[in-house]
Amino acid sequence: MKLNVPPHLETKLARAADRRGMAAEALVLEAIERAVEYDDWFLREVEKGLAQIDRGEVLTHEEVGARLQKRVTDTQTRP
Repeated sequence: MKLNVPPHLETKLARAADRRGMAAEALVLEAIERAVEYDDWFLREVEKGLAQIDRGEVLTHEEVGARLQKRVTDTQTRP
């Protein structure tokens, strides 16, 4: 695969790689891997959420509000 990087981004990339003490190519590969792994994780989490909805495991608007209010109250009462 060949990737054409615009000059302004190539400059930023070279600077970032230099600060980390690595080659720009290695930094690009690391960033791509991180992005792909994040996308995979995100899609898995969405699928889990949709499965919960299908099973009826949902909270009403009121239940969400009550949970948030309890968190706020609990946080305010801590020493």
